[in-house]
Amino acid sequence: MGLQVVVNFQVIDESDDWIVVDKPAPLIVHPANRKPEPTLLGGVESLLVYEIENGACPAVVNRLDRETSGLVLIAKHKAAARALGMVFARREVAKEYLAIVLGWPVEDAWESGASILRAGELGPASIWVRQVEHPAGRVSRTRFCVERRFERSEGRFSLVRCFPETGRMHQIRVHLASSGHPVLGDKLYSGDGSEYLKWMEQGWTPELRERLLLPRQALHATRLGVLWDGRWMEWEAALAGDLADFVAGKAAGEIPGLVIWSRDD
Repeated sequence: MGLQVVVNFQVIDESDDWIVVDKPAPLIVHPANRKPEPTLLGGVESLLVYEIENGACPAVVNRLDRETSGLVLIAKHKAAARALGMVFARREVAKEYLAIVLGWPVEDAWESGASILRAGELGPASIWVRQVEHPAGRVSRTRFCVERRFERSEGRFSLVRCFPETGRMHQIRVHLASSGHPVLGDKLYSGDGSEYLKWMEQGWTPELRERLLLPRQALHATRLGVLWDGRWMEWEAALAGDLADFVAGKAAGEIPGLVIWSRDD
């Protein structure tokens, strides 16, 4: 009998139509085209086994990157998935993220409206999926507000609230990097992407630890609101423990392991 791996996530809220969970890093949302590994969707399916036996078909509504923690909304059945998809299409939704960034922004609040697209769409690229700002890209807009500036032995950092008004791939990370304050631990956008290539080739090395400080990007989906069935629904998830520890001045640690899910703290 093979080893059964149970993933770690917390259920924030639940109805007959949807479930909201707090996803940790580095848990991937959907199965990837690589070696088998635990997924958030698989964990939710295990949790909702009774509903699935009675016709439920869980579908992720808002996807987060592997290394981004925080709130994920999952529809329980196809009708809810279609309805929630329309809610997001009509932008009847509010999203808020917390990011730890390098440096101290000069302004307390700013916004970026730079359009972005994949680097591979412009020509040969070592990382095809890496997004870049370009006039030919898709319209993107993010607002930022500094929550806190702090110092550690490694340098100056800021905790920034991010309000994406559009939903492009890697939008927050690209806009922060272009503002001169990349997300801490971001392998793709802390520099020219060479950190990502080295990580893919060699894994997490002492050299990368020294350069990036954290083994994952310091980005957390902290608040999500949607208009559902005529009512405004809103959920919140506190900053993930590894990121909160960094802000508090504790030593940067490894990404937490995957353990059993829980409905309650």
